[in-house]
Formats: sequence, structure tokens, C-alpha cells
Amino acid sequence: MAKSVLLKSSIAKKVAMALSGLFLILFLAQHFFINSTSVFSPDTFNAISHFMGYNPLVQFVIQPILIIGVIFHFIMGFVLDLKNRSARPVSYAKYNGAANASWASRNMIISGSVVLAFILVHFYDFWVPEIMYKYVEGSPLEASRYYPELVHKFESPVRTGLYCLSFILLSLHLWHGFNSSFQSVGFNNKYSKGLHKLGYAFAIVVPFGFIFIALFHHFNH
Repeated sequence: MAKSVLLKSSIAKKVAMALSGLFLILFLAQHFFINSTSVFSPDTFNAISHFMGYNPLVQFVIQPILIIGVIFHFIMGFVLDLKNRSARPVSYAKYNGAANASWASRNMIISGSVVLAFILVHFYDFWVPEIMYKYVEGSPLEASRYYPELVHKFESPVRTGLYCLSFILLSLHLWHGFNSSFQSVGFNNKYSKGLHKLGYAFAIVVPFGFIFIALFHHFNH
């Protein structure tokens, strides 16, 4: 009975983590779309960023949900990783994981930790100044300020390099995590194969798209 309860609890945690991960993937896609407009049309990027920055629904509903989702996803990741490690027999230390699983799947906690650190820095670097600008300092509305601020962030080669590195690790994290999420929620039908391919494509196109945007602004301004 106790084992059954523990098993159900473990499954519930995996499903909860998978759902939070899929939610964050949607946010990542939306964030990528907005940032990509900065390459083709600074005015469009300014307009969308201004709308997102001053829309009450985005600021006071979606944004808090996003922050909670990020925290929940990574806490659950650490909890499940510790649980899996404690459940492994001693003989598992001799197990050659590289022969049976990819680096991404065996090191989700490492890539996830780096991605979490990047997100926290991003919040400190962007979200906190944005809150100070709008609600503490009471600065005037400037719909054209977003593009110059974005370009300024990629002037430093060190900053740009770390940004690119974090998205390479995010790509590895998504490579395993995207398809693992659908497996955790029991999505297994005739569309699964195509969905796996979509997940792999997303894990490459979106992170490396962010890298392209960063390098574009670094070398063109």
C-alpha cells in the first residue's frame, strides 16, 4: 500500500513538472518571436515590447504565473533528481550510463541549473530595472526605448558569449525535456513520432535562434 502511494506521488510529481515545462516552452516560443522582430523591424519590436510592458493582464497575471512556473519547474526538477539518486542501488555506480542514455538525459540537472541561473540573472538584469523604471521612478512612457536597450545588452563580448553558452545548454535541456514531458503526461498515439521530431526541431531552432539574435546585434552595432 505504501509503495503504491509513493509510486502515485512520484508519477504526480513527474506529470506536474512536465506540465510546467510545457508551459515554459510556450513562453519561450513567444519570447523568441518578440525578440526575432528586433532583427527585421526595430519599430515592431518596440511596439510589441511596449504593449507587453504596460498591459495589465501581462504584468499582473501572466508574469506572476510565469515566475511561479519557473520556480516550481526547477524545484520539482531538483526534488525528482534527488529522489532518483537516492533510489538507485549501489551497483548503479558501475553502470555505464553513456552507453544507454544521451548526455542531455543524464545531466538534465546540470543544464537545468545553468538555465535557471541565466533566468535569475535575466530577471535581475531586465525585470528589476523595468519595475524600477515604471513603478518606482515613475519615468515617462517611451515606446521607442526597448530596441536601444536590447542592443546595448549585447555590446559586451563576454556578456554575449555567456548568453550564447546558456542557450546551448538550454538546447540540450530541451532536447530531452520536450519529449520527456509528453511521455510523462501519457501522450502516446499515432502522432507521437511526429511530435518527437517537432520537439527536436524546437530544441535546435529556438535556442540557436536566440543565439543568432544576440550575435546579430553584437556584430552589427
